[in-house]
Order: sequence, then structure tokens, then C-alpha cells
Amino acid sequence: MRIAIFADIHGKILLPFKLVNLYQKETEKKVDLILQCGDIGAFPYLERLDKATIKHAQNDRDELGFHDDFVAENEAIHEFLTELDLQMICVRGNHEDHEFLNELEIAHFLHPRFPIDIYQKVLVCKSGIKQELKIGDETLTFVGIGRIGDRKGRKHQKFIQDYEKREIDKLIKSNEDFDLLITHDKSSSSERGYGTEEIRQVLDNVIFQYHFYGHTGEPFSIEPDDNGFTKSCKIKELEFTQSGNLPEKCMVILEKSLEGEFTLETVSKELTKQLTKHNWKY
Repeated sequence: MRIAIFADIHGKILLPFKLVNLYQKETEKKVDLILQCGDIGAFPYLERLDKATIKHAQNDRDELGFHDDFVAENEAIHEFLTELDLQMICVRGNHEDHEFLNELEIAHFLHPRFPIDIYQKVLVCKSGIKQELKIGDETLTFVGIGRIGDRKGRKHQKFIQDYEKREIDKLIKSNEDFDLLITHDKSSSSERGYGTEEIRQVLDNVIFQYHFYGHTGEPFSIEPDDNGFTKSCKIKELEFTQSGNLPEKCMVILEKSLEGEFTLETVSKELTKQLTKHNWKY
């Protein structure tokens, strides 16, 4: 099983699919799934954009990609996604229309994840809920924790909600092991002084092979988590630089063998630089 992993895409919903398509053509290796670490930029209604998205969208229409390309059907995009035949499973970030996502989450109350786009290719997983994906004889288990943490008791929807904390508590008590933890924020610790306490609690009590996250603006890194077992990987945000190119290590490929062993590849800049700010849509 081969999984492509990305962090903050901020409205460039189509870009991970384009990069995976390019990767498959260049390497002749099939990708089975895309995982995405939040800040999707899921804003279907322009009147409900947050302040940061309004500011960035004034200079970059890509910030509004969900509204422009994934609410009403675009025939060319539909054909491309149908042929590619991949889903992208995301966690919530802090830059989303959470009211919109809440409505969908409630409507899909029986399911661990729910589609958010017209093509049914972009799904959001519920925080703290076990996710399982079967492809042939292979199975991937993972947990997503979306939004960001807050130490001041604020109730804004960009922060982890009480109902999600209850699910996280159940997860901690479940005594299950998982392949992956996908989050938007990083874990907290007394040394860092920021991050999400619930993520730290999960990592201290549940066994994961890998933890992937974005959000922080820090460079790509992979290092042992404080729990001494999990490999913690900060994915570089999928944002074009001033030169119009993608940053290094903004795309990761994780492979799981039939024996359950993992290998991690950071996709080379030689591949990702083929898609620039000026040509990626075309």
C-alpha cells in the first residue's frame, strides 16, 4: 500500500491530486490514498471566509479553490479525478468553514469520515475516531485529530471541541494500536509552550508507527516522538514560494508492506518543481 501525504493546502484542493498523478507517471508506482494534515481551505461560501483567507485571496485566487472548483461540477476536473480514482482524506485545520463541516459531520453521524465536495473525492475524518482503509489484502489503520489546541478555554470552532475531546478520551482508553496519527497541530510539551495537549495525551497512551502534522510553518523534520516509539514527521506546507515553486519535502510517500513494515520517501524537488504557481492548473 502506498500513501501520499501533504500538509496545509489552503484552497489548492486539486494540487495534491495533480502531484500524485505526476508522481505515478514519473515513477510508474501506483498511489492508493492521499492523506492531508488540515487547512484544506474548505470554504464553499465566500461570505464566510475567515480574515486570513480573505487577506491571502486578494493576491492569490488559489485560496478559493474549494469554492471555485469543488462545489459545482467542472467537467474537466470531474474527468481527471475519475480517471485518477483516488480519495484524499483530511483532518480539519484552523482555516475552514467549520459551520459547513459541522453540518456534514452531523449528517454522516454513523460514519468515521464524510465527503465534502461535489466529486466525493475529498473526505474529512472525525477527530479521535478509528479510521480503517482496506485495499485488496492490505489494511491501514489511522486516527485523525483536527483543528488546533487552545490553553485559554476559548470556544471558537477552530479549537478542539468538547465532543471531540470525549472521543479522544475513549481512544486513549481503547488499548488499540494504529499505524498512523494524522493531525493539523503539533503536540504540546512544557518545553515548547504551544501545541495541542490532546495530541500529547494520545501519543503518550496509544501506539502509532508514525505521526504526521503541518500547521506550524517549521521546516520538514522527522524524529522520534517523546514517547520513544512513534516517528513524528512535520510535513512542509504545500505553499508556493515567491519564485513560484513548491518547497522541498512538501510531498511524502509512505509505503506499507504486506508484512506491516513502513518505508518513508520524501519526493524529490526535481519532480515537484514541474508544477509551478503559474502552470499547475493547466
